[in-house]
Amino acid sequence: MSEPPAQGGEWRPIADQIAANVKNFIDGVDALARAGGDETVPMLLLEVSQILLAGAQLGASRDVILPTNWEPEVGADPDLDALRTGLARRLTACDEYAEVFDPYADTSCLTFRISDDIAAVTADLIHGLKHYQAGRSLEALWWWQYSYFNHWGTHGGAALRALHAVVAHASLDVAEEQVSSPLWGDDPPGPPLLGGPIPPGPP
Repeated sequence: MSEPPAQGGEWRPIADQIAANVKNFIDGVDALARAGGDETVPMLLLEVSQILLAGAQLGASRDVILPTNWEPEVGADPDLDALRTGLARRLTACDEYAEVFDPYADTSCLTFRISDDIAAVTADLIHGLKHYQAGRSLEALWWWQYSYFNHWGTHGGAALRALHAVVAHASLDVAEEQVSSPLWGDDPPGPPLLGGPIPPGPP
């Protein structure tokens, strides 16, 4: 079934670009929830980073203004329980994390879940995608921008920090183990000198 022609005038190119990013993100996280393995965390880091880049583009753009204050209906909210539970199963060891939700307005530390964050991001993106697929690219872009500031950008940014921490710990902890290897004890050799030994200084 072909989609109706999209509207949006000057906003059409960026709407098309964001829609492509949204589709890629939704497909990517759905595939990881269904059949992710050891690569789940680094691939989620990549997916979240890419969609937040699209969000940053929306944040750097001027405000999208609708001609009216009325948003057309897009139907029922998507059922993302399978996505959420699938990700939770694959993130058992690192799903929960501590986060300061608003570092300026509220500095209390709260507990969040990566699986909940990604499901929240996906729900907002799907809402806008329904507008886009109905030919309402301006409404889609308005919703993606508004909800980026108001909701999914916050959840995406928090999940990104958590995923980055997991990947960084996995890499840095291995590096620390290698540094303390019994091959050279607690004092690993320094970096190799370039160009041979350092000549003695002047007498």
